[in-house]
Amino acid sequence: MTTSASFKDHFSTQAEAYSMYRPEYPTELYEWLASLCPETKLVWDCATGNGQAAVAMTNQFSYVIGTDASESQIYRAMIYPRVEYEVALAHESPLADHSVDLITVAQALHWFDFDLFFAEVNRVAKNNAVLAVWCYELHQITPAVDEVVKHYYQNIIGEYWPAERRHIEQAYADIDFPFEPIKAPKCTMSKQWTFKHLYGYLGTWSATQKYMAEHNEDPRTQILDQLQAAWGEDDTLTVNWPITIKTFRINPHEA
Repeated sequence: MTTSASFKDHFSTQAEAYSMYRPEYPTELYEWLASLCPETKLVWDCATGNGQAAVAMTNQFSYVIGTDASESQIYRAMIYPRVEYEVALAHESPLADHSVDLITVAQALHWFDFDLFFAEVNRVAKNNAVLAVWCYELHQITPAVDEVVKHYYQNIIGEYWPAERRHIEQAYADIDFPFEPIKAPKCTMSKQWTFKHLYGYLGTWSATQKYMAEHNEDPRTQILDQLQAAWGEDDTLTVNWPITIKTFRINPHEA
């Protein structure tokens, strides 16, 4: 399926780095989502990116279809048994009516046309299916490292963030979901990272890429010395991302 001109593509140019440096979500998240579903036959992972969530969910579900509007992301997605990928906009999925047990959107809902996507959710969801969307904002490492990253985020590339970023900064609290909410547990991603991982991760940010496109230079070089000094002599440090999870029960026949 081809994508339309309305798709705002912030990630195709860094798709390879995205697959290398983006953190993985905890297994406990997928286990909890599976426990909510009356059946565990089919998942639609919308805006699948490199497919990390799609692949992980094969441990709990029989089959996963991952869609993404970015052809570059799909091209680099993880190949895995029982995972199928399609290039498609969020509101134009290839899924059959009322066929899906779980719909997931990881760190991507803020890019969507909400009304169109929610209508597509109602179309593809089985009765009592589950919609789960989640997002994470700035990571936490050490106070010194966090201070440098915050300066980079706000003062160096701050004006280059797309307007949709505000939804993440508000933890999706400003989005009106037309579905029955399910209380979600607290969840945190944790990784052991080298300095190279952190530096690469900052390069995947859409604001970093926009700055580079406009200025033909890498804005990360402006904080490199400070960031290395803040990191210190340790080979690896623990990186934590608190995750906001929004989960809903879907009853499309009532919509």
